[in-house]
Amino acid sequence: MDQATLMIFGIAVLAAIGIGGVGFVFVGGESKSQQRVARVARAGKARLAPSDNEVDNSDKRRKQVQDTLKDLEEKQKAQKKRIPLRTRIERAGLDIEVRVFYIASAVAGLIAMLLLYVSGMSMLVSVLGGFAAAFGLPRWFLSYLVKRRQKAFAEEFANSIDVIVRGVKSGLPVNDCLRLIANEAPEPVRTEFQGLVEAQRVGVTLEQGLEKIYERMPLPEVNFFMIVLAIQQKTGGNLSEALGNLSKVLRDRKKMRAKIQAMSQEAKASAGIIGSLPPAVMLLIYFSSPGYMDVLFTTTAGNLIIVGSLVWMGIGVFIMKKMIDFKF
Repeated sequence: MDQATLMIFGIAVLAAIGIGGVGFVFVGGESKSQQRVARVARAGKARLAPSDNEVDNSDKRRKQVQDTLKDLEEKQKAQKKRIPLRTRIERAGLDIEVRVFYIASAVAGLIAMLLLYVSGMSMLVSVLGGFAAAFGLPRWFLSYLVKRRQKAFAEEFANSIDVIVRGVKSGLPVNDCLRLIANEAPEPVRTEFQGLVEAQRVGVTLEQGLEKIYERMPLPEVNFFMIVLAIQQKTGGNLSEALGNLSKVLRDRKKMRAKIQAMSQEAKASAGIIGSLPPAVMLLIYFSSPGYMDVLFTTTAGNLIIVGSLVWMGIGVFIMKKMIDFKF
């Protein structure tokens, strides 16, 4: 084999080796790269896929939340079945005994009956008026005090929740935040939280104390607050974030309430005019022509007409009140 043949053979071998190397780079290297990408992808999927323990913890927490909500709903349904008079007096913020309320009701009914009888009404009308005054007037006044106190509580409750949020973010325990509200919050929030703090001192749990507050203040805002704290105690979580969201919800409800009141003022004014028109016309006729109205006060038929008119007038006012009373 001469030198030229050896050179050609060497060049052919080198060319074959070069072609094989290029093929290895493009084929073998690509497969390794793909294998590495596949391994990384599998590792990422393994990290993203929840483990069996995480799934079990999520299911347990969901079940705990459901059980907590179910217990709260059952307790609230039991409270709504029958509201004793003692609870109504506490909701109104009055520090009196039940017997004092009954005595005041009897005195109001007796005074109303005497005033009607002295003014010339018959005994039947006087007795009916005294009965209505004894059973209606004190309870109406009690309901008025309850609604006024609940409204004042709802106005300041969102600010109290903000105090708890800031205290928790700064590192204070929840009990210290509650004591801060009990000392510095305006009435009636201060009185309710003072009862909660004093109950905790004698061993009452936070959940039981909140249930007592909800019993005296059956408001959706208090219900939301009780649910948030109960769930946070049993399942954990970011309390400051949850209470911050609750405070935002309560302020949005307050804005919605003000908007509804503004939009319903026209209907309320119309209902007030319609409701006050019959007694106003009756008074004008009585003062302008007293003899024309004497038949209603001096005869039994006239007294029955007055009673029937008052009943129908009360039904009409009640219906108008239901039409303009928006629930949200």
